Amino acid sequence: MVGMKTLDVEAVQAFVMVAELQSFTRAAEALGSTQAAVSMKLKRLEERLGEKLIERTPRLVRLSARGASFLCAAREFLAAHERAMVDFSTAPRRLTLGFLDYTTGGGLPKLLALLHAHDPSLIIEARIDSSRILLDAFDRGVLDAVIVRREDDRRDGEVLTQMHYGWFAVPSFVWRKEEPLRLAFCAPACSERLAAIKALDAAGIAWTEAFIGGGTEAVAAAVSAGLAVAALAYSVAPYGAVEVGDRLKLPRLRTSDIVLHSTLTDARSRAALRTLASAFREHRSPAR
Repeated sequence: MVGMKTLDVEAVQAFVMVAELQSFTRAAEALGSTQAAVSMKLKRLEERLGEKLIERTPRLVRLSARGASFLCAAREFLAAHERAMVDFSTAPRRLTLGFLDYTTGGGLPKLLALLHAHDPSLIIEARIDSSRILLDAFDRGVLDAVIVRREDDRRDGEVLTQMHYGWFAVPSFVWRKEEPLRLAFCAPACSERLAAIKALDAAGIAWTEAFIGGGTEAVAAAVSAGLAVAALAYSVAPYGAVEVGDRLKLPRLRTSDIVLHSTLTDARSRAALRTLASAFREHRSPAR
């Protein structure tokens, strides 16, 4: 049709990535490109549409009003393009991923949505568990990639961020020094339990397990009820709980690397993992 505007797929993809990650740097990383290339594609798209889509300052990247209204249509455009291309490509690729439960801080749905937007033909299966269980499944080939806490006995994997830990309890929690410290843990083999026990034993502090099992949410419930102290990442500390390490004179817990392990080599899967890694870094900043 005369006068109809056509859109460049790569330019629209660059726009969606910048909009989702709110960063040209992260978008370039996710797309396996450079900031300059992403900026050029976005400029080309804005010129084609005759509208400013992204407002950029030295400290902030955000959607303009027109960009916000275009984002939904842009996602649909990319999804339609992908559906059309699937008919001419190989069979859909299955991607099985493992996540340490507290690493996403409730942001797992957004991470998975970004993966789907990047490649709608990927069949994504996700599993949430402890680091050791996920690593064991990864080493056995059950999982294609995992995001877990770095274990002491291995140094492979791509570092995505760091996780900080503390001792959390309700403000009214009382520990009588003649009694062992009451602790809550997720599971017998979880890395956090082993690290906390090692620190307490080294400090000569007697302890007892008042609550164990049920996942991070169950431990948070035990803490909120005033039943015990828990060694938790700051990102999953329950509402109303405070860090009591200094007050109770407990040993400091070390910071841990959160790493991505993968053996995937095909281009589609690697591109998807780049998107996941970039989105994860944006979602989880190394802060206490």
